[in-house]
Amino acid sequence: MIDEEFICENCGKKVSKLKYSARDHCPYCLCSKHVDINPGDRLNKCKGLLKPIDIEKFKDTYKIIYECNKCKEKHKNIMANDDNMNLIIEISKKDY
Repeated sequence: MIDEEFICENCGKKVSKLKYSARDHCPYCLCSKHVDINPGDRLNKCKGLLKPIDIEKFKDTYKIIYECNKCKEKHKNIMANDDNMNLIIEISKKDY
């Protein structure tokens, strides 16, 4: 599993390592890059921008539902501890 820093392609902010799992999205704008086939493997060749389109309850947390702007595949990631909760709430209202 690869956990690495990156510059968000959507908002341009520097994103630090998550440290307890593989960082798979920006905690500021919640966007991601379509790089994984399995969490943290970085083997997907699509490389499209994953935009958050919805939120779903998952156990004691939430999953962010994404759609890739390149291949249109839908993808889910568990929210991280440092994610922008205000944006999570906005997306869950579908006002995003």
